[in-house]
Amino acid sequence: MTQQRMLSRSSYIIVICCIAAIGGFLFGFDSGVINGTVDGLQASFNSDSAGTGFNVASMLLGCAIGAFFAGRLADRFGRRTLLIVAAVFFLISAWGSGVAGSSMEFVIYRILGGLAVGAASVMTPAYISEVAPSAYRGRLATIQQVAIISGLFMAFLSNYVLANVAGSATSELWFGFATWRWMFWIELIPASVFLLALLFIPESPRYLISTGKQSEASRVLGLVMPEREVGTKIDEINATLDQDHKPRLSDVINRTTGKVHGIVWVGIGLAVFQQLVGINVVFYYGAVLWQSVGFSEGDALLINVISGAVSIGACLLAISLVDKIGRKPLLWMGSVGMAVTLTCMSYAFSTASMVDGSLGLSDDMGVLALLSANLYVLFFNASWGPVMWVMLGEMFPNQMRGSGLAIAGLFQWVANFGITMTFPIMLASIGLFGAYGLYAVCAVASVFFVIYFVKETRGKELEEMVYE
Repeated sequence: MTQQRMLSRSSYIIVICCIAAIGGFLFGFDSGVINGTVDGLQASFNSDSAGTGFNVASMLLGCAIGAFFAGRLADRFGRRTLLIVAAVFFLISAWGSGVAGSSMEFVIYRILGGLAVGAASVMTPAYISEVAPSAYRGRLATIQQVAIISGLFMAFLSNYVLANVAGSATSELWFGFATWRWMFWIELIPASVFLLALLFIPESPRYLISTGKQSEASRVLGLVMPEREVGTKIDEINATLDQDHKPRLSDVINRTTGKVHGIVWVGIGLAVFQQLVGINVVFYYGAVLWQSVGFSEGDALLINVISGAVSIGACLLAISLVDKIGRKPLLWMGSVGMAVTLTCMSYAFSTASMVDGSLGLSDDMGVLALLSANLYVLFFNASWGPVMWVMLGEMFPNQMRGSGLAIAGLFQWVANFGITMTFPIMLASIGLFGAYGLYAVCAVASVFFVIYFVKETRGKELEEMVYE
């Protein structure tokens, strides 16, 4: 009977974590769908390279704002509540991005989508870490990255299928609407599922305790852990919270020194380095990147699908390893792998030459670039992709988890915006060789950051996380 209860409890935890992770799926889909619509946006809105870069990157402004305020608002209204709000924004953005008649209108809807992505990016790992047992919290938190990559993969796949059916992203598809518009509207399906499913999951018990709702927290904890341990866990959580005030942004400041706690700077470093290695250039501009060195639109979209499949496999590898060998080893090994593969990509692109008025790679260099790009994606998604979100969700003490996530999330999305916005400019000025060379340098720097500043969190209860 006891074993049956344990299995039932574990199944329940997995289900509610998977529902929360749909936010990660939409995060990935909303981020990846833009990849196949760039040509359609340029044709519809007559935008130049800078304008196209802003159309693509505009969502990231919303992401930065959404991540920052979601962390703070979640301390006031709850993790689940903010996820529900994000689901509504996903629906509005998906519809509006497809109906937009001007660049400005499109940017507004993409920023709304960005608010949803930003909120989901910090609330999903926070929610999962706060309901999952420490023994397999890493594996459950990694579901977030699996969901993100699955969303990216489905966006790439749907873009590829729709473009093939219509002939191109700019061709008319159904009911007289261009294919690129339908690429956005596909997102309405998972966004609706997310909104409905959220109505059936409980609020985070640690949030409930922080707001004085002890009886409700006791009920929720009884669903995710043995009832005999509930009272002790409530006492442990209460001991990590300041009794004189609810969690607030100022908790990131050390009251003794007046400086920001070191753990916050580590969180910022993790968030920023995840972007400085250039991964979202592959996610957002993959089709443009491969077309720029001679691949056709269809082949470029197919390469995106392959990269998405490789990413899912890499995330599954991370799930199997994150609670066995730990977070820190995965991070530094991933950094080394990315540094090597980015260097290989940079070298391959340095050999590109003009063929019939456009850039092209030799057969050997084309193979090197393609293999290196997919190995790079594999190393990222087996390490920094999932592990950064795992650590941000669990590394901060209870009192400052919302605030720490808000600040780290803000920096993560600002860095994402900077990388995404500058790539078209770098492509036109220093080329793919220079761009990927810069990302390789950042990957090397991230190795030393992990070795000297990141602390292992594997196997620790959230109540054991301390201020530094």
